[in-house]
Amino acid sequence: MKHRFACGLAAAVCLALAAPAVPAVASTVGAVDTVGTAGAENVAGTFGGGQRQTALEGLTRAGATSAIAEIRDRAGVWRGTSGVSDQATGAPVRGDGRFRAGSVTKMFVATTVLQLSGEHRLGLDDPVERYLPGLIPNGANITLRQLLNHSSGLWDPTNEKGGIFPDEADLPALREWVAKGGLNRTVTARELVAASTAHAPYFPPGTRHHYSNVNYTLLGMIIERVTGHGYAQEVSARILRPLGMTRTTFPGLSRGIPGPHAHGYLTLGESPDPAQNDVDVTEHNPSWAGAAGELISTTDDLLRFERALIGGKLLKPSLMREMTSMIPLGEEKKVQAEYGLGLARVQLSCGEILGHNGGIFGYSTELWGTADRQVALSFTPRGGEAEQTAQAQADWAFLNAAFCGKR
Repeated sequence: MKHRFACGLAAAVCLALAAPAVPAVASTVGAVDTVGTAGAENVAGTFGGGQRQTALEGLTRAGATSAIAEIRDRAGVWRGTSGVSDQATGAPVRGDGRFRAGSVTKMFVATTVLQLSGEHRLGLDDPVERYLPGLIPNGANITLRQLLNHSSGLWDPTNEKGGIFPDEADLPALREWVAKGGLNRTVTARELVAASTAHAPYFPPGTRHHYSNVNYTLLGMIIERVTGHGYAQEVSARILRPLGMTRTTFPGLSRGIPGPHAHGYLTLGESPDPAQNDVDVTEHNPSWAGAAGELISTTDDLLRFERALIGGKLLKPSLMREMTSMIPLGEEKKVQAEYGLGLARVQLSCGEILGHNGGIFGYSTELWGTADRQVALSFTPRGGEAEQTAQAQADWAFLNAAFCGKR
């Protein structure tokens, strides 16, 4: 169930569960409420936002419950919204709301690992066995770099049949799993690693690329081994607090989303009526995602991080060169894309963008940028295969409008 459980790269370029240096905007963007079910506001400067707003509304026309986005460049800030935050009340979605950011978490974890490398507390080409002895077969031949760029070959228990989730094609089994509290189960990092290593690897380490969330589960464990702190505590101390990302959190075992937020849904029926099909999955235990995808944030906070990362405030130039050393994603991808150390490069019609995206129950996120412009998008996907395909296309169209459209 790649789109619902763990999607990545522009939805159309699913990485599984899918930045740049510009002057900071002078003031923090405040709350932007919308009128009706769709709206846009130029918070600072002037954007010709009509094309972007139309593209954003394409997500809700395709069946998503809500969509919010923020775009920043030297001209200022644009924020748009579309849809409702809650199917039950019909309340319009808020542009300042929080959301589950999925695999955007990987950018934060990778940055922390690279910082530790710069401090000579670990080496990117060190074997996993050095830090987690005996935990994974062949750990002496799998490096931290291979975990970071998903070339380890380790089997992904969150995105494969026979993993920790029911098969998305088996709706009765999925409904039963949800009804019995599957969403609230605590899954430890060691359980995820055990589920991965119970299966043969995809390929020998370093020979190919295959996105696997367990790679970042292991990196979270390594951060804790090296620093003596949980990865969330270390990321918070190194990134969140210095950047003033006050609305970004790691929920751990907590089921809720603090502050204003849109509700997320999982479609478990086949009736034309969403009320009969969609289960509200806003509250759930994200322990299974952990260092691979548990982050909760806002568009404003994510763009703070993106600007700081590519602007050289978090990593030295030599470490940024490591992060942006890319490998191809493989023939299964439908667009030109590459993956570095927790950072991806995607080719749009007007040029390349750097960033990541993510998906987790009820939420899809995009965080991308160039040296001149940065974009954050969160939407709440729903529906069956046809609707989610349409939403993936609308997602891709929005990114192209955000980066390539005229002001």
